[in-house]
Amino acid sequence: MSNAKLLTTRQMAHFAASGYLRFDALVPAELNQAFLDEIGHTSEGFDVKEHYRRIMGTSAIPVVKAGTPLADAYPAESALGRIMALPQVAGTITSLVGGNCILDHHFLHITFPPSLTGKAIAAQHTHQDSTIDPRQAFDVQVMYFPQEVTKEMGGTRFIPGTHLRIVSEAAISRYQNIVGQRHMVCPAGTLLFVHHGIWHGGGANRSRKMRYMFKIRLCPSERQCRLWDTSDLETRIEQRPIFWLGDTPDPEHIHSILTKPEPWHEDDSGRLEYLNRIRFWRYLTGDKHFDADYWVTRVDNEFAS
Repeated sequence: MSNAKLLTTRQMAHFAASGYLRFDALVPAELNQAFLDEIGHTSEGFDVKEHYRRIMGTSAIPVVKAGTPLADAYPAESALGRIMALPQVAGTITSLVGGNCILDHHFLHITFPPSLTGKAIAAQHTHQDSTIDPRQAFDVQVMYFPQEVTKEMGGTRFIPGTHLRIVSEAAISRYQNIVGQRHMVCPAGTLLFVHHGIWHGGGANRSRKMRYMFKIRLCPSERQCRLWDTSDLETRIEQRPIFWLGDTPDPEHIHSILTKPEPWHEDDSGRLEYLNRIRFWRYLTGDKHFDADYWVTRVDNEFAS
């Protein structure tokens, strides 16, 4: 798309390190309202299954076969079609999974308040989508929040930096709260782009309002190498002193971004994530010799006898 606003190199580095990019209030208010109108948003009491059945019976969110090109998934005049055409949305998707990506699936997640269902408040278990997935190639999940999400509404929680720590789907379900986790408390029209491996779960809705989150999973159809705006990509970054530093490092230096610890990192095994990130950055840039602070080089220097 000619007007697509591609990501910068540093935005890509932040995605490589933390597994997500967040854009607050990116979708204009009129588009958010159009989406809510198209799905028939209401605050009246009703049966949960009947509410889903009614929305699925409309064409507001089309039935799309797995493997359909994203370009063919949504009518251009629909709210979803117009959202996908926004320059930052189109550019972020292109930067992460390419301009010809395909749709795996989509779903409208609705979290109902107890005042409508009469059921006890419950949060979704922490999980990593799908099953064990050791690929370096990655899918992206676009999470769209068409309304303001307050703390009481229990927005999606996720743990930054977990995307490269591979587990088997719900094997982590007993971990309900992890230090450093984020909750999607956000204005209407916010979009969250996450690596398919990030640990996440739906929060408990303690408000009196329904919470909507529309999710699209997108798969690449090409090698995910330098798909963003690489005009600011330095092809050769010199190694820098480590531990005994002298001056304070630039926090936006690529090496700093890729080696910034998350709060849940342990002092020892947390460093394994630096190796994962650096190898992931090699995949994204196509530079098999890239290293940040010598982490991979020092464990990758075996020589044939």
